[in-house]
Amino acid sequence: MASSNGIPATGNGLIVSFGEMLIDFVPTVSGVSLAEAPGFLKAPGGAPANVAIAVARLGGKAAFVGKLGDDEFGHMLAGILKENGVVADGITFDQGARTALAFVTLRADGEREFMFYRNPSADMLLKPEELNLELIRSAKVFHYGSISLIVEPCRSAHLKAMEVAKEAGCLLSYDPNLRLPLWSSADEARKQILSIWDKADLIKVSDVELEFLTGSDKIDDAAALSLWHPNLKLLLVTLGEKGSRYYTKNFHGSVDAFHVNTVDTTGAGDSFVGSLLSKIVDDQSILEDEARLRSVLTYSNACGAITTTKKGAIPALPNDEEVLALIRGA
Repeated sequence: MASSNGIPATGNGLIVSFGEMLIDFVPTVSGVSLAEAPGFLKAPGGAPANVAIAVARLGGKAAFVGKLGDDEFGHMLAGILKENGVVADGITFDQGARTALAFVTLRADGEREFMFYRNPSADMLLKPEELNLELIRSAKVFHYGSISLIVEPCRSAHLKAMEVAKEAGCLLSYDPNLRLPLWSSADEARKQILSIWDKADLIKVSDVELEFLTGSDKIDDAAALSLWHPNLKLLLVTLGEKGSRYYTKNFHGSVDAFHVNTVDTTGAGDSFVGSLLSKIVDDQSILEDEARLRSVLTYSNACGAITTTKKGAIPALPNDEEVLALIRGA
């Protein structure tokens, strides 16, 4: 079913996001280093959680699986998921570890700077036996990142969840979401990110991640296709203000970005991937139909663009009306 403007309707199938949810502390002043920031605002975040809320805000059905601290911040984050219509039956709370915190700033030179408080944080302590397997099996799409691969026991929980999802016939969606400061080394990050590469049906990388994973300083088709694997249905490369590129077995191309007044890029990639998943969850044949895929990616580019117009990821995630208004006005 397509809406009147040719963009496929949001599906009703369940999209389960697995991984970390945390609090980003962002400076009250723009363009300063963390050390120079006079104060910080707390903003709920964590890529998999952002994706779940992005789906729900567009009218889709989303659930989150992960572990939070049994503390004020953990219960606040669980409450935010529920308020946004995300099924929270996959959340467990750890009494011995705190909810993860990250201090994030966009410096004057445009680079993001991160400082993480995770030693260990609750999300790292999720065990395989704590997974809500029924919830995972009921999904049509299972989405995850790579931060959950960094340490045990969360790594084993991640691999188990992925295996159960695959057996249940879910589409596996992977956004590596590279955060180098969390890894012991760049080589270890690359190795572990690629260790589950050939399990995914759909992979989304940023231009920076493409360079990191391929070792190429060129963002071109050859670099992207070097990441192709035989089980893959769709590879996406997001290029910020240059839009996005798509690769399937039978065709590839690019879709232009929408130009907006960018304030904060946090969550733009999560908004992009969440909106894409919400459009293909009930109809994966879209991945084999270039015209329909392009219309979905236009929609996803618009979602990503809108998310950059406000501070913080979750407050900035758009609803369907906002996205269609941007597309109509372009």
